Amino acid sequence: MVVTVPQMYKLKIIQIGNSLGVTLPKEMLAGMKVGKGATITATPSPDGFRLTPYDPDVEKQIEAGRAFMGEYRDTLRALAK
Repeated sequence: MVVTVPQMYKLKIIQIGNSLGVTLPKEMLAGMKVGKGATITATPSPDGFRLTPYDPDVEKQIEAGRAFMGEYRDTLRALAK
C-alpha cells in the first residue's frame, strides 16, 4: 500500500477551557484513519513528536491474546464444535 505524504501541516494552538489544544485537518485524520472519539498517541521522535493511532498497550493485549489462543488452541477448537 502506497501512502502519499502531503506537505507539512501547520497547526494553530488554541485555548480550550483551561487547556490548550490543536485542531487536526480532516485530511490528516483521514490519513490516520481516525475520527471523532478516537485516541491517538504522541511519541517522542528525533525531530519532535510523532502522532499515531497506534497504541502500544493494545498491541500488548493483542499479543497476550494470541499467546493464549496458541496455548489453548486444541481446547478452543473443541469448544467451537
